[in-house]
Amino acid sequence: MIFKFIICFIAGIGAGLGTGFAGMSAAAVISPMLITFLHMPAYQAVGIALASDVLASAVSAYTYGKNKNLDIRNGIVMMITVLCFTMVGSWVSSKVPSHTMGNFSVFMTFLLGIKFIVRPVMTTKEAMQAADPKKRLIQSIVCGTVIGFICGFVGAGGGMMMLLILTSVLGYELKTAVGTSVFIMAFTAFTGAVSHFAIGGMPDLYALLFCVLSTLLWARIAARFANKTSPLILNRATGVVLVILGGGIIAVNLLA
Repeated sequence: MIFKFIICFIAGIGAGLGTGFAGMSAAAVISPMLITFLHMPAYQAVGIALASDVLASAVSAYTYGKNKNLDIRNGIVMMITVLCFTMVGSWVSSKVPSHTMGNFSVFMTFLLGIKFIVRPVMTTKEAMQAADPKKRLIQSIVCGTVIGFICGFVGAGGGMMMLLILTSVLGYELKTAVGTSVFIMAFTAFTGAVSHFAIGGMPDLYALLFCVLSTLLWARIAARFANKTSPLILNRATGVVLVILGGGIIAVNLLA
């Protein structure tokens, strides 16, 4: 029991920091940790990770929203298209068996971390708000479609893809990008967790509780820090967290 608590607590630290700083899905961290060290079935591990993501993303979104770093209007549009096309991507994936992009989210996490360190996102909120609302709405629909389809087809990478697209394509400043990303992830994670538990049954309740609480705690800490710090420091902190998490997940996968 103590070993299980330690593994879940450590997994929650990584997942919470990734969620609070970068809108990263908890599944990218918690799943490989539970599978490798607790020898948990993959489907059950993903379900626990998604459940951990729900509250962590929700409390992070609340913190970003309270600090006016959340675009709810375009976030809802993107969320709807992501959810719809995730189902489409899943259906296509079931018809075309492929493992080519199995480690997609891990490498994206690592490379995106390097990107934030080397080339930080310094877009201001004023410049972001100057964009044409209609153009941004269309971009949100298109980007949500792409993100949803790839997530459904690959099975991971949603949080990282949203952060990359929000900052690089839609021109969001980093705090608003992360806030909008965790807002969307709260709903997508809830949908995924419910479907996993409905299909696979209830998971290990102790592991579920430990992971949810640890992820929630560290996501709250990370989100509060992120909203109080300067954009440059946030870029550097986000980059370091993503590089460490990406490298750590790669190492865990090698142990599996």
